[in-house]
Amino acid sequence: MTVTEMIYEKERQTLSPFAFLTEHTKGRDEPIRSCCLRGEFQRDRDRIIHSKAFRRLMHKTQVFLSPEADHYRTRLTHTLEVSQIARSTARALALNEDLCEAIALGHDLGHTPFGHAGERVLRKCYGPEFAHYKQSIRVVEKLEKLNLTWEVRDGILHHTVGGAATLEGQLILEADHIAYINHDIDDACRAGILKPTDIPKELSERLGYTHGERINTMVTSIIRASEGKAEIAMEPDIRAMTDTLHAFLFENVYKNPIAKGEEGKAEALLERLFEYFVDHPERLPVEYHQTVEEESVGRAVCDYISCMTDRYALNLYKQLFLPDPWRG
Repeated sequence: MTVTEMIYEKERQTLSPFAFLTEHTKGRDEPIRSCCLRGEFQRDRDRIIHSKAFRRLMHKTQVFLSPEADHYRTRLTHTLEVSQIARSTARALALNEDLCEAIALGHDLGHTPFGHAGERVLRKCYGPEFAHYKQSIRVVEKLEKLNLTWEVRDGILHHTVGGAATLEGQLILEADHIAYINHDIDDACRAGILKPTDIPKELSERLGYTHGERINTMVTSIIRASEGKAEIAMEPDIRAMTDTLHAFLFENVYKNPIAKGEEGKAEALLERLFEYFVDHPERLPVEYHQTVEEESVGRAVCDYISCMTDRYALNLYKQLFLPDPWRG
């Protein structure tokens, strides 16, 4: 038996009847030769990790714009935390960890610079249909042509709005929520916007007083509610408290003028860049010229801007619109 055949045999013997077996994949848009060392979802994971879009995540905002301090989350560290939570939960439920990992690592590849502020700009400038999860699919299918399996693409597409075809895809939605709710609390406390004691006592008493305790409570609740079932769920009381904690974060962090005080500037910057390249499509990098010809200038500019990191957007704006000081 090859290593891959042993992997598939182990899945048949050990995974839940509700897990998705790798050997049942619908495959790729363009068939490729099988690998004797890795399953198809492991290959997807590797393709994602080696992609340019994955590397750019380290310089994209999670909550705090272009943080200079070392310990604030970026879109990359968020992605890794989602992957860790998903894999731990999948292992407990005997689901396909390789499928979970691939979806988790790819779920935010299409996210904009400056977090959701960038997403709002592209909805305004390009069209209301723009969404980072749709752009993530565009990255893996068109911009980088990673040729991923159908199940991984399905999980990426549905990680925000739900409706994934596999339990592993459904689990990523939950892992994403658990990750950002808890690491955003941690970052907000680090920034002095929140104190742990600001969290309503009844939530802390039930969910936990620390970052680790809350994650453990939420993950354990998913395991209890989902074990032996063809669905991913959370116990009703924990779900209600998790939703209440998210609403607390929305009011006290996501709308906080200290945390979000620079977002207006970031939005204005991206809007100006969008207008500039729509007016000067010849200035787009050469890899976007085909999109101009086959689709539209707006689509090409949208792709270009959504791929930018925070620092790239800032430097490009400076290059295009700010004068260089005289050094005569």
